[in-house]
Amino acid sequence: MRKLFATCLAVVACSALAWGANEYPLTEDSKPQEGVPQGEVKGPFEWNNSKIFPGTHRRYWVYVPAQYDASKPTCVLVVQDGLGRANGWKIPTVLDNLTHKGEVPPQIGIFIEPGVVPAANENAEARYNRSFEYDGLGDAYARFLLEEILPAVGKDYNLSTNPNDRAICGASSGAICAFNVAWERPDEFRRVYSTIGTYVGLRGGDAFPTLIRKYEPKPIRVFLQDGENDLNIYAGDWWNANQGMLSALKFSGYEVEHAWGEGGHDGKQSAAITPDAFRFLWKSYPEPIVAGHPPKRRTDVLIKGEGWELVTEGYKFTEGPAVNAKGELFFTDIPNGRIHKLEADGSVSVFAENSPGVNGLMFGPDGKLYACQNDTKKIVRYTEDGKEETVCEGQPSNDLVVLADGSGYFTDPNNSKLWRWSPSGEISLADEGVKKPNGVIMSPDQTLLNVADTDGRFTYSYQIQSDGKLAYKQRHGHLHVPDDTYSSGADGMTVDTLGRVYITTRVGLQITDQLGRVHLILTKPGPGWLSNCVFGGPDLDTLYVTCGTQLFKRKLNAKGIRPMDGPVKPPKPGL
Repeated sequence: MRKLFATCLAVVACSALAWGANEYPLTEDSKPQEGVPQGEVKGPFEWNNSKIFPGTHRRYWVYVPAQYDASKPTCVLVVQDGLGRANGWKIPTVLDNLTHKGEVPPQIGIFIEPGVVPAANENAEARYNRSFEYDGLGDAYARFLLEEILPAVGKDYNLSTNPNDRAICGASSGAICAFNVAWERPDEFRRVYSTIGTYVGLRGGDAFPTLIRKYEPKPIRVFLQDGENDLNIYAGDWWNANQGMLSALKFSGYEVEHAWGEGGHDGKQSAAITPDAFRFLWKSYPEPIVAGHPPKRRTDVLIKGEGWELVTEGYKFTEGPAVNAKGELFFTDIPNGRIHKLEADGSVSVFAENSPGVNGLMFGPDGKLYACQNDTKKIVRYTEDGKEETVCEGQPSNDLVVLADGSGYFTDPNNSKLWRWSPSGEISLADEGVKKPNGVIMSPDQTLLNVADTDGRFTYSYQIQSDGKLAYKQRHGHLHVPDDTYSSGADGMTVDTLGRVYITTRVGLQITDQLGRVHLILTKPGPGWLSNCVFGGPDLDTLYVTCGTQLFKRKLNAKGIRPMDGPVKPPKPGL
């Protein structure tokens, strides 16, 4: 009994210590202050007609600061989990005090609850959407805010549309939701307050630390909070996951601050530090938040200050960029059946037209421009003056490569086939079974053939044999895919002198090493389909990409190759 009593005392003592460690008193900034103008919280308002989350009902409240001026665009603060979370953090009072002191700008607060699909009848249960809306990756919740809630609130208040003027906050699943909104749409939200964030394997959120390390940095400022006694359950360890987020953000050069404590999965510490978190999020305002520059990576192709630059636009669908020996760039506009040429002065001319369904392009060792003319089921080539010649015919085509002997390979995505043409123009089946083979490119030494599968998450690698046949097929490049599909959208590809493969995909331009591992993901430059890429410029260090109706370029710390110039042996890869 003495032993049991002593054990109980020890448990009580430890519990008391843990309780004491988890006590975080509020500062004066979280308490009403005499002489400080108070804003007004209005609501609740109902939102029951969502198109993005059909059938859901939810409430939201709007905080209007005392300093609100309807003639000026006002900053915006979105808080997940509604008025309960906002009051738990004392946000209305905190904003009153910090705005009065000039430490944060006046801002309209939108405190919104997750959706619920009401029960079908009295004997049924409702469908609660919180985890679906908050824990999932992808842009659905961001679109819900941007297309539904902000426009609704904007009917009554002058909300700023500047991403530098928008912050978003949340706790637990609401925290990963807040971060994901800014991650998906940094062009709309750039300030994130995340507490006890659920960056674990509930709905794929455990991928975030890896994605942060691989994507080029985005213009986001983040404040993280968690306690060492947070949850540790089937989905993961919250404490370790939040530390992993901090490590990844620092690795990639983000502006990030954190507050670690000894608490559990609760709002005690976060309520106490909310004023400091808001000061950090809004420090130096209105100076814009910009993307940081990461320390040296293994794949170190980013150049500080160099981003995507629009070259030309106004086409129906751009594809097939190719560069000749002079460094001149050519690309296709498929629906119009045209091949365009980018002139040295930046103007664009028509190189060839009346080329039905023209798609992938590549210059051959003969200096001629080879093209997939899909609508005529031909591979054609063009002389320097634009005269068209038939290389082979009889099969649909999408993209192609040309070998030194005048033979080549082309993809046929609709029929899941890869074809070869011989130097004499005879067509033979090279492979079949890849679901939707699309982009195709050779390794720098021209011994391996890489093929993209638009409907899968892998690229395929073959070894080219002396007789032109393909051997040793394997799933080689492991790509990242969006949360809502298994389809990578892998399309066009190019390579650099180090053997890295650049692949256009749904999530951006993914760069794999020679072993097929994604090291870096470049953000898509525009909203259209990212269809193809090639290195150009005098030094072959400018990456051109076709994206929807546009053509973009970007200078990189890398040098591409032109297959027409012959094999280039890459260095032995690091394992």
